Amino acid sequence: MIAKKMVTYVEGSSVTRAMFEEGKKLAAQYGAENVYDFSLGNPSVEPPVEVKEAIIRILEEDAPCFVHGYMNNSGYEEVREKIAQSLNQKFGTAFGQRNIVMTVGAAGGLNVILKTLLDPGNEVIAFAPYFGEYNNYVANYDGVMVVVPPNVPTFQPDLEAFAARITSKTKAVIVNTPNNPTGVVYSEETVQNLAKILEEKQQEYGTAIYLIADEPYRELAYDGVFVPYLTKYYANTIVGYSYSKSLSLPGERIGYLVIPDEVDDFENVTCAANVANRILGYVNAPSLIQLAVSRCLDASTDIAAYDTNRTLLYNALTEYGYECAKPEGAFYLWVKALEEDDKAFVARAKEYNVLVVPGSAFMCPGYVRIAYCVDKAMIERSLPAFQKLAESYQ
Repeated sequence: MIAKKMVTYVEGSSVTRAMFEEGKKLAAQYGAENVYDFSLGNPSVEPPVEVKEAIIRILEEDAPCFVHGYMNNSGYEEVREKIAQSLNQKFGTAFGQRNIVMTVGAAGGLNVILKTLLDPGNEVIAFAPYFGEYNNYVANYDGVMVVVPPNVPTFQPDLEAFAARITSKTKAVIVNTPNNPTGVVYSEETVQNLAKILEEKQQEYGTAIYLIADEPYRELAYDGVFVPYLTKYYANTIVGYSYSKSLSLPGERIGYLVIPDEVDDFENVTCAANVANRILGYVNAPSLIQLAVSRCLDASTDIAAYDTNRTLLYNALTEYGYECAKPEGAFYLWVKALEEDDKAFVARAKEYNVLVVPGSAFMCPGYVRIAYCVDKAMIERSLPAFQKLAESYQ
């Protein structure tokens, strides 16, 4: 008999992953070239060559006991220092190795910081639509998720609704920009106003409210859009970052937390984050890939390929009559379902071998997410299916 808490998690298991598994079944049945799987945000662009070269050099040049051994729970000191200096150069910050905790991807980082901060009953606010796993992460530490409804059609945060949901129990706010699933980038004005609200609420309740910036898509921004670095706007900001998308390394599970000196109770927070890294069983981020990414901090994937896909899919779907939020970042297209029930729409799309994820999985029913981090040729093959799907509603 599994744990009662796990029963709930299993019942609410990831819709995205379920669609991905469904895609494999359909591919076996109809042929992979006849199935159009837009379910999973799995980068289609190869990692930059610098990553492979760095791994080879490390294995050839460094002692195995160093490359594969234990280190501080926060990660290698030299890796953390290089990352801190890279951030300082990019964003005009003043971080050092003390401010960096290497983590098992962004998901690992979020779990570390939530375990660090949350007491049972503490509230965590997120803006719909958002990555559905946040619910599980928060519940795992007996926190309470508070959802700010979506702000249609811009999908910028509804700050009036946000302010109304902050209470004396609010411990953290999670923001994700560029956003999964909408592709929206929160504007600097939005960030400034959000920070102002948080400052006022901290004073009103006499509590610390931490802003957790989930940033795996930071480098995936188009048309020169500005992506604010949130530590510069609000002192109590903690950043969770991942190289899964920026270097196309999702399976390597490597990322970090930035915990600035200005964060309330900094010494205890960093100490607790180290302990949480150990308690959660991560112990430390993977050693080889820590060293590799530290040598590739100026490398990047070819986001031009994603931009091409973005333009192709957005233009075609809007031509067919779909209502889409034009993405400014990430690699997702957020599309209004052609009927009220987004799950029914997803089921009908599957009849045309088109696999997308219902918006209800992101706390925003009535929409679907299309991950365009796929081969361009597959998008081109899928367009007649999308057109037929639209025509089936006319």
